[in-house]
Amino acid sequence: MSAFPATAHRSSAAVRARPADRIFRLLSTAAAVSIMVILAGVALFLILRAVPAIAANWTSEADLKSGVTGGFPSFWSYVAPLAFGTVWASLIALILATPVAIGIALFISHYSPRRLATFLGYIIDLLAAVPSVVFGLWGILVMRPFLLPMQEWLNTYLGWIPMFSGSVTSTGSSILTGAVVLAVMVLPIITSISREVFLQTPKLHEEAALALGATRWEMVRLTVFPYARSGVVSAVLLGLGRALGETMAVAMIISPAIITSFRVLTEGENSQTIASNIALNFPIATGLQRDALIGTGLVLFVISLAVNMVARLVISRKPRQRRRPTGDDGGKATAAPDPADVLAASDARVSPVSVLHPESVSK
Repeated sequence: MSAFPATAHRSSAAVRARPADRIFRLLSTAAAVSIMVILAGVALFLILRAVPAIAANWTSEADLKSGVTGGFPSFWSYVAPLAFGTVWASLIALILATPVAIGIALFISHYSPRRLATFLGYIIDLLAAVPSVVFGLWGILVMRPFLLPMQEWLNTYLGWIPMFSGSVTSTGSSILTGAVVLAVMVLPIITSISREVFLQTPKLHEEAALALGATRWEMVRLTVFPYARSGVVSAVLLGLGRALGETMAVAMIISPAIITSFRVLTEGENSQTIASNIALNFPIATGLQRDALIGTGLVLFVISLAVNMVARLVISRKPRQRRRPTGDDGGKATAAPDPADVLAASDARVSPVSVLHPESVSK
């Protein structure tokens, strides 16, 4: 009886005595702590530099009454349109990019031949390495004239919708063009991560659904999407982070103004983004004007932090359980059956069709 504790004690002592384990644990702990230290350092720098501009009287301070901050009574009236433009352009880009990215990832992981999937995977990964300046030039020379007919059509037939109203741009320098380019830029991030998450779906679940008579789309809907939900949400929010912080492409394409406007087809009435506003005005700003620009960077930092917090809440949320409309259990919540569990059921009276398509079974 006493031999086992002695052996366990000697084994744990031997593990503690290994230098490699102690070094690895030290390096891992240092890497984890460094993330928090860097994040706290960035936040502290932004706060210290932004406080003078936030607390200053913009109506009496000579440095803030002119230049890049002129015409605004306070810091919040200056940063509010910029924050709106940042979120607005990023949301449009995300709406455009997410369905396409998930479709591409699903095609690569479950539909395309192996050789074609490998080739498409390489292309998507290479697309992520293209600099934003190249995307900006592509947007100016290609997308602006290409999207002009579509923008005129939207303004003619859907102009009664506020976002498509106003005088349509004559050069293509609209926020819609910038959002399309942003969508292409975030496409590789969402596609690559979603593809890897889709490929991690347990093969047993997929094969069980197919063996039960499910079509390929039903198999994807029953097994792949529920398993990959949190990973896809993470991919989408990573793409949103790229869109929120994008600078050069937006600055090169759209014709911005520091206003709050939902219109996406106009020129000179596009809401400016925080990142492009800092990039365009920081070299010519002086004194408190630079502090004000750093203050807008602090707002962008808070927005990005809020996006990540929302992502964590979405990912950690437990999936909702389905409720039976009728049954012996009195309508209590029950989880949807797993195809693998149904396949392993020993009751021969259970029909695959009744499991996957209960509405098709006659009462």
